[in-house]
Amino acid sequence: MTSVPQVAPRIAKLTALSIGVALLATACGGSSNTPSATGSASAQAAGIACPAPSATGGATSSASAEGSVPASSTTTDTPLKIGSLLPTTGSLAFLGPPEIAGVNLGIKEVNDAGGVLGKPVQVIHRDSGDTKTDIATQSTTALLGQGVSAIIGAASSGVSKTVINQITGAGVIQFSPANTSPDFTSWDDKGLYWRTAPSDVLQGKVLGNYMATCGAQTVGMIVLNDAYGTGLAKNVKSAVEAAGGKVVAEELFNEGDSQFSSQVDKVLAAKPDAIALITFDQAKSIVPLMTGKGIKPTQIFMVDGNMSDYSKDFKAGTLKGAQGTIPGTFAKDDFKKKLLAIDPALKDYSYAGESYDAVNLIALASEAAKSTKGADIAKQLKAVSEGGEKCNNFASCVTLLRNGKDIDYDGQSGPVSFSDAGDPTEAYIGIYEYQDDNSYKPVKEEFGKL
Repeated sequence: MTSVPQVAPRIAKLTALSIGVALLATACGGSSNTPSATGSASAQAAGIACPAPSATGGATSSASAEGSVPASSTTTDTPLKIGSLLPTTGSLAFLGPPEIAGVNLGIKEVNDAGGVLGKPVQVIHRDSGDTKTDIATQSTTALLGQGVSAIIGAASSGVSKTVINQITGAGVIQFSPANTSPDFTSWDDKGLYWRTAPSDVLQGKVLGNYMATCGAQTVGMIVLNDAYGTGLAKNVKSAVEAAGGKVVAEELFNEGDSQFSSQVDKVLAAKPDAIALITFDQAKSIVPLMTGKGIKPTQIFMVDGNMSDYSKDFKAGTLKGAQGTIPGTFAKDDFKKKLLAIDPALKDYSYAGESYDAVNLIALASEAAKSTKGADIAKQLKAVSEGGEKCNNFASCVTLLRNGKDIDYDGQSGPVSFSDAGDPTEAYIGIYEYQDDNSYKPVKEEFGKL
């Protein structure tokens, strides 16, 4: 994969992870006492088992605005136009439906409330593909040619690296609901790159610590060799080592590879207590190879790139007890119902909240800027995410704005407060467990600050 080189950093840098806040409550099985990673029995012999109750906590559900939404005092001759660059093909295509549904729900609610600056918001969807193709560049060129002010996407950090300079160089906002590579924090993006997903500094530390609390003294990793995979693996490894454990094998593969026997054999030869799969849909091939060689599903820990419903891919029980992480708070029932009204075929909700929030934040920042130009909108994104009166949907937030109030938008993905670098400064990481039918259910949430 060819990636765009990183260039000069923004002034603002990612601060150190507030590890006490992020990980204090993390315990396998939801126990209030975090067991030591050293002194636990070998999980290789018995299999790591971490049953836990489902969590119901998280951000409050969105409340509708009371009364009618006041008309904007400013109208525009150029309606706000948003593009999406989300996967409908490639190794992350399973993430496309919930993200696209989140975008469409956001657009619907904005327009139901009267639109932005007196005009309905327009949305144009394009496929991002993956790093094996040039689809993202072609789609970006098409979106820029249609005059979008912001592009929501890509889902893949590797894909975003191929188009970020093209988008931000055109004066257009790139707003990803799912990019987690730490590289974007210091990218020279002219203040135009933003994301609602937290850096993998947080997900990696939560996952690494969680494996340790589940009894893993030794960890193996099979890792996609791109910005997402290697960045996440680095942070998982640091957390495992900080908890007294050791990464005994780390095998890489490249996007487009279809054979993984070598990586699996080398990791299994190290006899790890637990195995972290840091992949995209390659997990469909890797999981059967591991379980076929005696690895118990309770030893498998997955990440947002491969946390998917495998009920149609594996025989019952293949993943029962496997666990994994997805950034963001658990999707609430009322939000799921709204998403299903947009797309009745949805099976999971990964990054739907982050996509929905991206639409709302762009629309609210446009109202605050009284402009639909990308650079003007970007200057207001941080302001609408912090310091004012709390609100959690477009109608209630824009009502406050039009009444001259400062707002603090908190959305479906949890609290949203941006750093100067366009990163969330706080976030939830959800921990999930696979059931007998190879679908997953929520276990608990961990909150952390960046």
